[in-house]
Amino acid sequence: MNRVFIPLNLSGPDPVPADALAGNLAGQTMGTSWSVKLFRPPQLDLQTIRDGIQRQLDLVIAQMSTWSATSDLSRYNRAEAGSWHVLPAHFLRVLDCALNIAERSGGAYDPSVGPLVNLWGFGPDPASLEAPDAASLVQARARCGWQRVRTDRTRNALLQPGGLYLDFSSIAKGYAVDLVAGYLCSVGVHSHLVEIGGELRGHGVKADGQPWWVGLEQPPAAAPVNGEPRMQSIVALHGLALATSGDYRRYFEHQGTRYSHTIDPRTAQPVAHALASVAVLHADCMTADAWATALMVLGNEDGLALALEAGLAALFVRRDGAGFRESMTPAMQAMLS
Repeated sequence: MNRVFIPLNLSGPDPVPADALAGNLAGQTMGTSWSVKLFRPPQLDLQTIRDGIQRQLDLVIAQMSTWSATSDLSRYNRAEAGSWHVLPAHFLRVLDCALNIAERSGGAYDPSVGPLVNLWGFGPDPASLEAPDAASLVQARARCGWQRVRTDRTRNALLQPGGLYLDFSSIAKGYAVDLVAGYLCSVGVHSHLVEIGGELRGHGVKADGQPWWVGLEQPPAAAPVNGEPRMQSIVALHGLALATSGDYRRYFEHQGTRYSHTIDPRTAQPVAHALASVAVLHADCMTADAWATALMVLGNEDGLALALEAGLAALFVRRDGAGFRESMTPAMQAMLS
């Protein structure tokens, strides 16, 4: 049985033109996979669309990748203390979103958490697969702090105060989804579903008039939710993006302890609460991506409280003994059919 979430703005999407052609594209980017399902005008060939998509993906890597030594982000992270750096508009747009959510989450989300991510073995540095020592944690933590970010808006410049290391890994994929979706609309491909590493955004309807239905990602277990057999939850992505953060995506085990890739900037430790995943629906994938991470760090109780305050449509899945339990915000509940 499916549990169906329908966005309140679903009514009235434009139908697919009768001569539109279906297409599927896929590839690799940012250490993960991407895919696009679409209906295109007959005069627009798939290779042209693929090339346009690749330009959007390359832009994000060139500006925001910590794995690329030549990216704008990596050059900033290596820069000398006291130096100013003029940065491109896309970079600053992502930074602004990250700083906004950092402030609203009380630092549970922090784009300067990179030194801790690297130290725990989840960044571009070689993974050690063991917990770092206390002294190393203190040193890495001293380099973090979203409050240290200083910008000069008159010239779009960012100050490197010394040792600040930004990491957009929890927001860049979402922004790439938004860029690809924006590109598709700009060339007349108004019906599409974009996915990068599990983050999604849909627009329009398919040829049969149905919206782009996607399943909400679930923790890998067959255990029940709330004592009942688990149902597949699906959502109609028309003008909506979906991002999920979970502690099961990347982790390592050391001396009997499981360490998640999601780091709490406030404690310098991987999250260790009962929350297994958070799914967020939002108008743009960049914001959904960052909020999902922030709520995952906060945990079920504090995360739910903040999601309620922020008016977010969010679904929380927490471990409960051998099974799972779910909670959702009123905004998410309102979409439940």
